[in-house]
This record gives sequence, structure tokens and C-alpha cells, in this order.
Amino acid sequence: MYPADGHVHKIRLLAGVAGVTLLLDIVTKQWVVSTLILYEVRPVLGEVFRLTYTHNPGAAFGINIGEHSRLFFLVLSIVALVVLGLMYRSTPSRDVLRLVAVALVCGGAVGNIIDRLRYEAGVVDFIDVGVGTHRFWIFNVADSAVSVGAVLLLLSFYLEEKRERRTRIA
Repeated sequence: MYPADGHVHKIRLLAGVAGVTLLLDIVTKQWVVSTLILYEVRPVLGEVFRLTYTHNPGAAFGINIGEHSRLFFLVLSIVALVVLGLMYRSTPSRDVLRLVAVALVCGGAVGNIIDRLRYEAGVVDFIDVGVGTHRFWIFNVADSAVSVGAVLLLLSFYLEEKRERRTRIA
């Protein structure tokens, strides 16, 4: 899968990770919209994991700025994609962790952008985890990819800083 020099083909990695992320997001949201009724709650693993179909005009974790949330977060997502594109271009092909992180965030961002353009009510959310009344915000595959990608991106920066410190000391 990887060339002998440890470098990956950046375009293939981006297209593969972002593409699979986007496909999973689109397919799961389409299934939810066509199978569940808005606000329907369907237990999967009792009360711990259930499917709850809702729309979110704001952003992840229930962030909502009012009536213009949908447009604001649409523009913010597009700006984020531009920044991620620049980061991707400057990332060396040997930094697979950062490339995967950027691809996850891009795939998730595009999935939610599609929803913001498609549904006036906002992004389709449906993954509902928690216990009783103590529940996490309802989210989707795109939100998961953005969150995991952001954590991996922070980890890649931390590891890069750690490598640079070792190089300076040596």
C-alpha cells in the first residue's frame, strides 16, 4: 500500500478517506430520512444507543447562533475547507496521520455542507447516545469524522512539535 520510502500518494489518500467518509454520511442520512419519521426515537442498544431523527440548523454539539445559523455555518464550513486545502497541500506525503486527519475533516465538512444546501431545516442528525436523561448531543457520521479528524490533527501537531524538539536537542 505504501511505497518503500514511506510516502503515500496524497491524492489517493484524500480521495479514499474523504470519499468513504462522505459516502457513509450520505447513505446513513438518506436511510434515516427515508426510514424514520422526524423526531422518531428508535432504540438500537436499549437507551444507551438509539437513532433519533432530527435536523440541526447549527453546528456540532448544539452550537446555534439563531435564525442565521444555517448560512453562517455553511460559509464557515467552506472557509474551513479552503484552509484545510492549504494545509493538505503543505503537508508532506510522509505525514500520513495529518493527511488522514485533514481528509476526515474534509469528508465530514462536505457531508454537512450538502445537508445545509439540501435542507432548509439544517443538517440531518440521528446518532443518539447516553443514559436516561443524560444524553450527548445528537450527531451524524460527518460530525464524527470532523471530531475524530480534529483530534488526529491536534495529535499530528503535537507529534511534529515533539520531533522538532528532539531534533533541536540532538
